[in-house]
Amino acid sequence: MLKQCVCLLLFLGCATTPAATIELKGKASVTGTILAEKRDQIVMDIGYTALVIPRNQVLKLLHDNEAAVRAVAAPVPAAQAAPDSGGGRGFYRTAAASAQEQSVRELVDALGSAVVQVRTPAGLGSGFFINPDGFLITNFHVVEGETQISVEVYAVKDGQLDRKTYKQVRIIALNKFGDLALLHIEDKGAPGFVSVPLGEADKLSVGDHVFAIGSPLGLERTVTEGILSTKTREIEGGLYLQTTAQINPGNSGGPLFNLRGEVVGVTNMKMNSSEGLGFAIPVESVKYFLNHRDAFAYDNDNPGNPYRYLEPPNRTRKTAGE
Repeated sequence: MLKQCVCLLLFLGCATTPAATIELKGKASVTGTILAEKRDQIVMDIGYTALVIPRNQVLKLLHDNEAAVRAVAAPVPAAQAAPDSGGGRGFYRTAAASAQEQSVRELVDALGSAVVQVRTPAGLGSGFFINPDGFLITNFHVVEGETQISVEVYAVKDGQLDRKTYKQVRIIALNKFGDLALLHIEDKGAPGFVSVPLGEADKLSVGDHVFAIGSPLGLERTVTEGILSTKTREIEGGLYLQTTAQINPGNSGGPLFNLRGEVVGVTNMKMNSSEGLGFAIPVESVKYFLNHRDAFAYDNDNPGNPYRYLEPPNRTRKTAGE
């Protein structure tokens, strides 16, 4: 019986069933391959796992041809970055499909101001803005155990770096096992920040050119260039992008870009006593973290607890008179 079940799952995984998009309550959506449709639930393969989605959470089910028709009916301007289509609900953005490759110099001029330095009493790292409202991504290990966090933002004026330090920085969400952290600048009078779009690491090919911007050893706005060595380097159970772009302490949490100016990874480590062996978290993990940020929410009133627990349902509460 077990062998029969395994064979069935393998067959379903290899089938050429058209992709579909399920629109959920709360304006989120999930795209994948429908494995089964039942009276009370839908089973969908999303590439790395199978989701069982209750019918009462589904607003609409669109198959790939329907989604294509809807996309044609509402085109995105070529020069405009598209908002995310997942649970981020516009919290971050993705680049337009028509975005063209540019030189590293052109991209650094356009996107460099979105890359910041994250400082704590224990050390420093890098980060990058995902939207103009001051939300930024860095590594968990950059802010682990810290509550006093400052962010230095760099803008180029008259050919010189003009730095501004923000000290009202709140931790929004943490994923220790994914080594990701979401921060928010809450200083009064903070301007709209330059932000960067998120790309797709899955579309990269080995040998593609990539570059990183960060603050290795505190040297802000350092740019290093290289190629993608492999897309699936397994380290301690996780899959990472491996690159020849130089990664050093202080680069942690900074963006790894493709030549379309999209973030394809978050740099987080290198091999000691070696060069040209840098690693980055694939951007798909970042999107998952952002789309499900409520599940990773950090309670600032209880720094020892990385999650925020919701109030219990009304029916479980009792008033004093009961």
